[in-house]
Amino acid sequence: MNTSYHEPELTAPVNLCDDKGNLNPNAIGWSRKPLHLCNLRGHWPRKKRWNYWAIVSPTHLFSVTLSNVDYMGLPFIYILDFETGSFAEKTLLKPLAAGIDLPPEVEADVIYQDPAMPITMHQTDDGVHLEVACPDLDDKPLIADLVVHQPQGHQSLNVVIPWSEKKFQFTSKQNTLPTEGTVTWGDQTIHFSKENTFACLDFGRGIWPFESFWNWSSFSTRLPNGHTVGVNLGAGWTDGTGMNENGLCVDGVLTKLSEDIAFDYDTKDFMAPWHLHTTATDRVDLQFTPFYERQAKTDALLIYSEVHQMIGRFTGILHTGDGDLIQIQNAIGWAEDHHARW
Repeated sequence: MNTSYHEPELTAPVNLCDDKGNLNPNAIGWSRKPLHLCNLRGHWPRKKRWNYWAIVSPTHLFSVTLSNVDYMGLPFIYILDFETGSFAEKTLLKPLAAGIDLPPEVEADVIYQDPAMPITMHQTDDGVHLEVACPDLDDKPLIADLVVHQPQGHQSLNVVIPWSEKKFQFTSKQNTLPTEGTVTWGDQTIHFSKENTFACLDFGRGIWPFESFWNWSSFSTRLPNGHTVGVNLGAGWTDGTGMNENGLCVDGVLTKLSEDIAFDYDTKDFMAPWHLHTTATDRVDLQFTPFYERQAKTDALLIYSEVHQMIGRFTGILHTGDGDLIQIQNAIGWAEDHHARW
């Protein structure tokens, strides 16, 4: 597909759903800060809700997620050491998503109280305080205590994807958020400094079809001149809707990319280099070289998910649209291939 299109920018608060739980036509569009109240109702078991955080430093990636897909809850964490390749992941399967109450607003507290993996995502004056505990991640206890800072006026990518009036998704993608704190795993304590650590939020609320596929890619980096650059790129799940989740965030200012992104990669060798590029212009031209493959598979009766999340380095060129050309060198991030029946 080789297309660019018009996407309306929203500037006022709006309900995602109408009184019947269907898509509110006035909610279709994108915004620079979260404006949607995701008042989902009905449509059981097609409602999907999640808060996914990924924290990336030059040496480690730590991620925590709370997910509620109506009939199942999936709290999970994972951690990767880039130098050694040491990786550990744990997912809980909670029937009927017991205890996983995810609010309709992006900027709201989330508390999951389960001795197997207590998780808190607490709103602060300038961001979010993440606290996670897991008594047995690969037979070692893990405790994470991280503060995600959201600088004043920092913009994010907030989009409604309208498959139909009864199938739709709101997503808030937030990157280049300075983060500090520690993750202690066994006898090792990993320190994250806000000078070189960034958080990414993937907030999702919607009514999904049973079967879906998506590519998603993101990175945050600080350039040698001190400027911060983040990208969010997607494909597959947004095709043909007239909306997408593609955008650049430079020094906290969002540029929406109203055109498709091609993900060129080898599904028989996910570790081979990927090429991500815009299809209508030269705004994005990135080479992605993976150095780690996270393959996660869940097959539990009604829910099936298989993801190849490749962690690696991005090199290439971005155009902001204002005549500025940005050179990217070895920015750490990810690109993924995800198939789901849920």
